[in-house]
Amino acid sequence: MKQEKMLILASSSPRRKELLQTLGLSFSIQSSDVDETTDPGMQPQEIVEELALRKARKIASGLTEGVVLGSDTIVVLDGEILGKPVDDEDAYRMLHALQGCEHTVYSGIALIDAESGQSEVTHSRTQVRIRPLAPDEIRAYIATREPMDKAGSYAIQGIGATLVEGIEGDYFTVVGLPLRLTASMLSRFGIQVL
Repeated sequence: MKQEKMLILASSSPRRKELLQTLGLSFSIQSSDVDETTDPGMQPQEIVEELALRKARKIASGLTEGVVLGSDTIVVLDGEILGKPVDDEDAYRMLHALQGCEHTVYSGIALIDAESGQSEVTHSRTQVRIRPLAPDEIRAYIATREPMDKAGSYAIQGIGATLVEGIEGDYFTVVGLPLRLTASMLSRFGIQVL
């Protein structure tokens, strides 16, 4: 496989790094700490697209070449965005609300070619059902510390997989980088996976 353009991942997320590695592409990482404040009233898909684009733009603005990949993921339950928990009680609140219910995970992806300025942004969404959980199960899961840096307070690719009853949609959207969609977008920027 020939990769003519350098790919830059605008994220320090170990999960996104691992997912991008599975595609067999060479890439570098530049963390993009951006203001993640969005306008009230924005729809979830608009939020993830805006934040993914904001992350990609920040890195691309300092480059003269390469394709920058930005991504953002949020968990939405009954119209409420569940971000990363601030503490154990916040994680408990989220997991208690999610248990026995279905919620939606949105992942936005943005690509920017630093040389040409070409950009594209889109999103993927997946429905996730969390099984009913006893309070002691929630506390035991929080004690693993896995929920503490995850949107919605769970990791589908970790111990949190035992909480998930089922999904409808792309599993990788829930992990944080929808691979089929990412590969399709990259091909339009001259980076072929297959």
